[in-house]
Amino acid sequence: MNFLNSLLPTIEHFHNYGYWIAFFAALFETIFGIGLLFPGSTIILILGALSAKGYFDIGDIIWFSVVGAFIGDNINFYLGRKYGTKWIKKKIWFLKPEYFEKAKFFFVSHGARSIFFGRFIPSVKEIIPFIAGSVNMRQRTFFIWNALGAIGWGIEWAGIGYLFAYSLTVAETWLSRSGFLFVLLLAVSIIFYFAEWMIIKYGRNFFLFLSSVWSSIKHAVANNPDVVKLVNRHPSFFRFITKRLDKSNFYGLTLTLFIVVFIYVFFLFGGIVEDLITSAPIVAADIRVANLLAAFRSVDMTKIFLWITLLGKSQIVIAFVAATIGVLWLLDRRSYITPLMISVVGSATVTQLGKFAFHRARPEAALYFENSFSFPSGHATIAVAFYGFLTYMFLRGAKKIKVKMNVFFAGAILILLIGFSRLYLGVHYVSDVWSGYLVGALWLIIGISISEWLYSSKKTPVKSHLSIWAQIISAALILSSVLFYVAYAKNNNPPLSHVLIPRQIVVSGDLKEVFTDDQLKYTETLIGDRQEPISFIITVSDDNKLIDDFQSAGWSMADKINVSSIIGITKAVILNQPDPKAPMTPSFWNAQVHDFGFEKSTGANNVRERHHAKFWKTNYVTKDGKHIYVGTASLDTGIKWGITHKISPDIDTEREFLFSDLQKTGTIAVFEKKQFVEPILGKNFSGDIFFTDGKAYFLEMQ
Repeated sequence: MNFLNSLLPTIEHFHNYGYWIAFFAALFETIFGIGLLFPGSTIILILGALSAKGYFDIGDIIWFSVVGAFIGDNINFYLGRKYGTKWIKKKIWFLKPEYFEKAKFFFVSHGARSIFFGRFIPSVKEIIPFIAGSVNMRQRTFFIWNALGAIGWGIEWAGIGYLFAYSLTVAETWLSRSGFLFVLLLAVSIIFYFAEWMIIKYGRNFFLFLSSVWSSIKHAVANNPDVVKLVNRHPSFFRFITKRLDKSNFYGLTLTLFIVVFIYVFFLFGGIVEDLITSAPIVAADIRVANLLAAFRSVDMTKIFLWITLLGKSQIVIAFVAATIGVLWLLDRRSYITPLMISVVGSATVTQLGKFAFHRARPEAALYFENSFSFPSGHATIAVAFYGFLTYMFLRGAKKIKVKMNVFFAGAILILLIGFSRLYLGVHYVSDVWSGYLVGALWLIIGISISEWLYSSKKTPVKSHLSIWAQIISAALILSSVLFYVAYAKNNNPPLSHVLIPRQIVVSGDLKEVFTDDQLKYTETLIGDRQEPISFIITVSDDNKLIDDFQSAGWSMADKINVSSIIGITKAVILNQPDPKAPMTPSFWNAQVHDFGFEKSTGANNVRERHHAKFWKTNYVTKDGKHIYVGTASLDTGIKWGITHKISPDIDTEREFLFSDLQKTGTIAVFEKKQFVEPILGKNFSGDIFFTDGKAYFLEMQ
């Protein structure tokens, strides 16, 4: 980007010429012969990046690029018609015969669509219009596919440059606000990609190996004398089993697998309903995960997930379903329409019935208002039922294993992103999304089963060659639905909710009496199990005064979890160096994530060992307006699992250490040490043992 920045002062003097540069760059990129040497795509890329800086309008850059590419291709088409036969037979200038052969093979393989797809392939896009002209392709057909290809190519190169430059301008914001979440999603994507690569590379041999092993086992079992006797003794039963495992019949292995999977998913859904009714641990985890994700929200990530979550909104889904039905009708894939509608309508109906049956309220941490109830998630349901069925259709039509894997993982990632968007925006709990996935899976199984039954009973073959108009109208339907989605998303402004500030409760008596609920006396795991008891109840005027008092005692405030802090602590762990503000693993009290983390280095002077304390701001205040904070202290003695610290079991010693540091500052006005809970020997969420006498310090700061 330094190169671009050095150009900016000069660009200001020929602003309007930039559009013509885009035009001629696209033109020369596609002119016969010249395009193999001219870096037109690179120029368009740079101009797109400059548009993100505000020096050009990205729409105009794309327009001029598209027009230039369209004219250049038509010049090639004309040259092909007039000189194609003559030039292809001999070597022309630097155009090697293999260039022609490569483009011709691509043209023959893909027909008229090669004009569109060839536009995106180097050393093919420069020759393919010439080949089309040389074989006397219909001019009208060429114009249509060429226009679509030019539009796609212009958007591709200018858009990539624009998005790249724009992403650099917001990178710093992302890193500071939601970088940790972004990196987490990136890591998941890399894992998915690696899994896909492994399946493509080794999957075939692995499954052949499993098939060979299974065949050997089956042969050995079938020929076992005892098994033969058993089969002869119960012939009817084993005939039934044989029919259920028959691969050649839909009513055999196919239907058996569908029934088994359906029953399994149904019982999973029944389990989540039971957990909701009985307030099982997953319900306790729901609230804590919602509060935890709220801490990772940022403006930019919220915008992205608002776009993603709209893919599950009813208006968008209806538009996509309508376009899909139209395309299936035009492309003579009508047997998919009924199963698709059953999957979508059935899942939507059951979801609405579930919402009315359970009347579960939305999370308090929701970013915007939703009028319906929370359980189950309709977005998660339709993500599986609709996008899952689309994935199934593409898998049905794909021939190569690589294409199948790409389609499968693309569908899976889209479904997961839609579900996660509901969690990130705070409008659903984890159990809502999980139950939605299960409901969608039930109806997806039903839809696929019906589709497979129709496919197995089909008599007439599907047409392999479709009219050009059917393909054009299909493309128009898809484009229209996408444009509707984009327009809807750009104008989507959901009514934002205002997070309710907890009502402040004035305390007039003994602070110990505030914590009459035993659960409030302990920190919690993600599912609400008790951990270390509270060891500090501090009364202080406000947040800033609390932070100042700890800093005066030599304790630093821990950084929030983001990319920079994660990189910093990772480097410190590897190099065994100190990191006085290293982030802390989230901890819960009263279902809330800790508000403040304080730490202090030990004599070891490295990030593996540190004194640390976590504090929460309660909604209790004293009569004179001071706020009440609760917290715990412990000593980190090492790194566990590579992601969290291991604590020393003697947490009372650390309690005394922190109290001593605060007392030395002279900021404590009044203090008292009281029995807060019974002595306890327990474990925290990571399995670390701790023991304590159950006493706590009540401190009133000056």
